[in-house]
Amino acid sequence: MGRGAARVYPMLFGWLKQYMPRSLYVRAILILLLPVVFLQLVVTILFLTRHFEDVTQQMVTAVSREVLLVLDIVDSAPDAGSVSTQVVAQASQLALTATPVSPDDVPTQMLRHWYDFSGRVIVALLPSRVAQIETIDLLDDQRVHVYAQTRHGPIRMSFDRNRVSAENPHQLFVNMAFFGGLVTVIAILYLRNQLRPIKRLARAAEAFGRGRHEPYTPAGASEVRAAGNAFLDMRNRIERQIEQRTLMLSGVSHDLRTPLTRMRLSLSMLEDAERELLEQDVDDMQEMLDAFLSFAKGAGEGEPEAVDPRALVSTVVEDAKRAGRDVTLVAQEGEGTGTVKLNVLAMRRALDNLISNAVRYGSRAQVSVMLSDKSLRVRVEDDGPGIPEQRRSEATRPFTRLDAARNQDKGGGVGLGLAIANDIARAHGGTLRLGVSEHLGGLCADIVIAR
Repeated sequence: MGRGAARVYPMLFGWLKQYMPRSLYVRAILILLLPVVFLQLVVTILFLTRHFEDVTQQMVTAVSREVLLVLDIVDSAPDAGSVSTQVVAQASQLALTATPVSPDDVPTQMLRHWYDFSGRVIVALLPSRVAQIETIDLLDDQRVHVYAQTRHGPIRMSFDRNRVSAENPHQLFVNMAFFGGLVTVIAILYLRNQLRPIKRLARAAEAFGRGRHEPYTPAGASEVRAAGNAFLDMRNRIERQIEQRTLMLSGVSHDLRTPLTRMRLSLSMLEDAERELLEQDVDDMQEMLDAFLSFAKGAGEGEPEAVDPRALVSTVVEDAKRAGRDVTLVAQEGEGTGTVKLNVLAMRRALDNLISNAVRYGSRAQVSVMLSDKSLRVRVEDDGPGIPEQRRSEATRPFTRLDAARNQDKGGGVGLGLAIANDIARAHGGTLRLGVSEHLGGLCADIVIAR
């Protein structure tokens, strides 16, 4: 039974998920409103089918006896002209009039408004109580006109509508709708105040994920406060770990600079033939130390600021050209305008790493920017060997070098270039995507950030 229910449940309710709102606030309002509306509908139906119809049936039964009495008086009248006077004389206390009419004036069907619920009971019950009744006209909200067949021909009997319908039956519905709406508004306002701390917690968590430190103080219900305190503890631990990692790597890298400097001084005293290869090793070690420092800094330098992404990328490309790299900036894409909040130093470091990798493992690089109303995409392409699809996720891990896919003879490295770019993209709430370049045939690296 449990396995069968587990298979049937997605089939029955899976289609409903695509129509459900995604916002917690809207879902909470639906959870609040649906029971209220359902309860009002149930009460309305029960009132109409039980109380309202029962009262109408009792009133119709009472009126049917009076109609039978009036019909007896009409049949006892000597002629049609004396029908009205006979009814007034013998049944004036009934407040019911009887007037002879021609057969052409008799309606051919029951007449009532579609929204007249009590009229539905009247036209169904009254003719069953009085066989002489042919049709009933309920179009007049104040009077009821009953057409019956007598010894003197058809007559029209009229009486007050309140005698067969409950007076002001809509008051229950009006009061129910008013107080239901009032309670709903009060509940929505209270619910909004309860959900505000959750939204503040979500904004603080999102800002921290983008590398920003947004002030946050736990508030709201005890469960929300507990989640807020847990978030603050987690944020503090992560910040301490990042700080310790940065200090450790910075300290190690700084301490290694001194022996490297001594090695350079010692190498300068050797012969040129012996010094060249050793100096290359020292340069490689220096480059590794710089990579360690860049990875340690990550996206922690500076604060995000609104910048023009196209201008930023153009500056990075110009700097790369001045450094002797074969890199070009292609035509800009997208119809988006304005600025994007970015950590300028971190983004420059990420783009510089991607461009360096592109020209190291290929002969040239191509950079493009696509800006839309919802996202920013910076693409770096090269004509190198690329990275196999099954190893692209591995390539973004720190200290990973894919020897089979990337040429290691064109420069040293410690496998931090893509890891640094990926870390910076995530700090901006984005991602680093690797693929195949359609223009150059090598690796295509995209930094995608939501606006």
